[in-house]
Amino acid sequence: MIDKKAEYLTCPIRHVISRFGDKWSMLVLYSLHTSENGILRFNELRRLMTDCSQKMLSATLKHLEQSHLVPREVYSEVPPRVEYSLTETGKSLIPAISILIDWGKEHFDEVVEK
Repeated sequence: MIDKKAEYLTCPIRHVISRFGDKWSMLVLYSLHTSENGILRFNELRRLMTDCSQKMLSATLKHLEQSHLVPREVYSEVPPRVEYSLTETGKSLIPAISILIDWGKEHFDEVVEK
């Protein structure tokens, strides 16, 4: 008999989804995708995500960087400039996020209580 706990803990989907499955990560990824040149600075992301605290956005970006979905480009300028974009792996995730967005739009009234 298969040990269900071991099977659950080694599930690849569980570990992959945990890297970007929270609402802030998806919003960051999609915001970068829909930006004019695919690059946004921290404060630009903050303006787009007004309900996300600075601390949470910073932690989310750090997590996405560790997951190789978003690179952090630091420029030696005064004041310092830091830009975020999507890696090729991050870009490959956008079609799946777009499908989820379309599903959400179609089923919004059924899923979200008014």
